[in-house]
Amino acid sequence: MEFDKILETIHMISDQNLDVRTVTMGISLMDCIDSDSDVACQKIYDKITTKAKDLVKTAEQIEMEYGIPIVNKRVAVTPISLVAGASQDKDYVKYAKTLDRAAQTLGIDFIGGFSALVQKGMTKGDQTLIASLPEALAQTNLVCASVNVGSSKSGINMDAVKQMGEVITTAAKLDYMTNAKLVVFCNAVEDNPFMAGGFHGVSEPDVVINVGVSGPGVVKAALEHVKGQPLDQVAETIKQTAFKVTRMGQLVGSVAAKRLNVPFGIVDLSLAPTPAVGDSVAQILEEIGLAQVGTHGTTAALAMLNDAVKKGGIMACSHVGGLSGAFIPVSEDAGMIAAVEAGTLSLDKLEAMTAVCSVGLDMIALPGDIPATTVSAMIADEAAIGMINNKTTAVRVIPVPGKKVGDQVEFGGLLGYAPIMPYNQTSSAAMITRGGLIPAPIHSFKN
Repeated sequence: MEFDKILETIHMISDQNLDVRTVTMGISLMDCIDSDSDVACQKIYDKITTKAKDLVKTAEQIEMEYGIPIVNKRVAVTPISLVAGASQDKDYVKYAKTLDRAAQTLGIDFIGGFSALVQKGMTKGDQTLIASLPEALAQTNLVCASVNVGSSKSGINMDAVKQMGEVITTAAKLDYMTNAKLVVFCNAVEDNPFMAGGFHGVSEPDVVINVGVSGPGVVKAALEHVKGQPLDQVAETIKQTAFKVTRMGQLVGSVAAKRLNVPFGIVDLSLAPTPAVGDSVAQILEEIGLAQVGTHGTTAALAMLNDAVKKGGIMACSHVGGLSGAFIPVSEDAGMIAAVEAGTLSLDKLEAMTAVCSVGLDMIALPGDIPATTVSAMIADEAAIGMINNKTTAVRVIPVPGKKVGDQVEFGGLLGYAPIMPYNQTSSAAMITRGGLIPAPIHSFKN
């Protein structure tokens, strides 16, 4: 029996793209705060490079010993707006460069936390960080940023939503790829190991290890054995598969935390696709019975998938967190790309799908001349879905200067490529320029 389980795991890894997508070390920078930004940046660099000095080496040792691929090694830090707010600096590009230098010293893939939490209002530090985003991301390679503009408890900060539309379109003019490293959230979580939205929440330990697992190919392969069976049997199969995948993530996280002598935080059991053949969430939905993702029934199939993944993961590990569900990034999923190119999958359908899956409008390429207010309106719609449904939603869209609908843009690596998608060109500007706050929903009052 044990031999069969070992063989099954080997098969999942070698033939079905099963991997640990990331081992992410969260590091608090609260003890690095200083009114002198030079002193603060030196403290930040020293702490990150000290605490995470063995992260890459340890992950590589675990890969070799257990034969489990660990695709990314990452660090997430305290939102920089909280740390840099004590300084009088006019911009926070210096802090971003410090994070980038630390990441390069460590040899990690990304560092997240150039972030601000502004769901109910903005401090001076928040305003400075948001204004710094285009330059900070353009001048760094490994830094990821996020801004939380809403929550189910606080409502939606429409002033911040308006500003983020302007940030995204400005950043696109400097270097459109910077927007692949920027996420706008509603209900952001504090223990997300995935990028670009990962940061280390203030309620987290000083240092912690969080793990993100993935396995769309494994789920699709499992569903090939239940063709034609009722949907409750499909859900049960997904749940059992998610259980196995999560157990692997718990093993890697526990071993890594023990060897690094830090607490083990959570396993995020999100199904994160890649452009690789057979590693697609869209193809899972098509295996369930859709001729192509985006057609009628897609939202129902995705809802079932997401729920079954969570049920299986929770049974497998007592410390599940992060986002935990199914990601639907367009550029990173071969099936999503094919559906967009065929005209089956639209922005409107993607928005509907975000109501039942992990996160939101993700890695979507848009024409370079899209108005900032339209980007803000997309953010507002996603934030509203998150706020009302008490879930995390997000927007990571990439306007590409000089490109129009029907063109393609190549992002490279795990980010893949994307067709430029059409958007509704009727203006939302009058609503966005009102600013203010959309109040929290009635169900937020639960005290």
